[in-house]
Amino acid sequence: MKQHFTRGLLHGIPIALGYLSVSFGFGILAVRAGLAVWQATLISAACVTSAGQVAGVGLLAAGGGLAELALVQLTINLRYALMSLSLSQKTAESFSLPKRLLASFGITDEIFAVCAAEPVPLTFSYMAGVILVSVAGWLAGTALGAAAGEILPERISAALGIVLYGMFIAIVIPAARRRRGVLFAALSAAAIHLLLRFLVSSLSGGFSVILATLAASSASALLFPTEGKKEDA
Repeated sequence: MKQHFTRGLLHGIPIALGYLSVSFGFGILAVRAGLAVWQATLISAACVTSAGQVAGVGLLAAGGGLAELALVQLTINLRYALMSLSLSQKTAESFSLPKRLLASFGITDEIFAVCAAEPVPLTFSYMAGVILVSVAGWLAGTALGAAAGEILPERISAALGIVLYGMFIAIVIPAARRRRGVLFAALSAAAIHLLLRFLVSSLSGGFSVILATLAASSASALLFPTEGKKEDA
C-alpha cells in the first residue's frame, strides 16, 4: 500500500508543478473579480477544474444566477464523469464503492491521462497519491496567485491573468491541427457566442456560452464523426 502511494506521489509531482503555474493565474483572476484569497482557494478546493472555475468566476462577477452557474459547470465538467467511468474499468478488486466515489472527485484531464497509462490495475493508494500532490499544487498556486493579485500593481496582475487563457489556447491549437472537428467546434462556438450576444441582447453571457457550446459540439459530432477501428477480416 505504501509503495503504491509513493509511486502515485512521484507520478503526480509533474502535474502539481504544472498546476502551480496555471492556478496562479486563476488566483489573480479571482481577486480581480472581487473575491478574497480564502474564497478563491475554497473554489479551487471544491471544483478542481480550470475551465469550470474561470467560467464560474466570470459568471459570479457578471451577477449570473445559480441556474446559469449550475448549467455551465455541468456542460464544461461532464467529461469528468466519462473519465471516471473509463478508469473504473481498470481498478483493482480492492477498490470499494466509497473509495471510487472519493477518487472520482479528484479526476482531472491530467490525472486521468496518468492513471489511464498505468499498465497495472489501479489501486486506491496509487490514485490517492497522484490526486493528493496534484490538488496540493492546484491549491498552493491559487492561494499564491490570489495573494499576489492583492498586492501587485494592476498592470502586472492583468498581464499575469492571461496565463489561464494561454493554457486553453495551448490545449486547443495542437488538437485543432490534427482534427478538423476540433477546429470547427472551437471556431463555430466562438462565432455562435458572438452572434447570440449581439442578436439576443436579453440573453445572459452564461446561457450564451451554454448554447454555443452545445450547438458547436453537436454540429461537430455530426459533421466530423469519429471513425471506429476497423475489425480485422
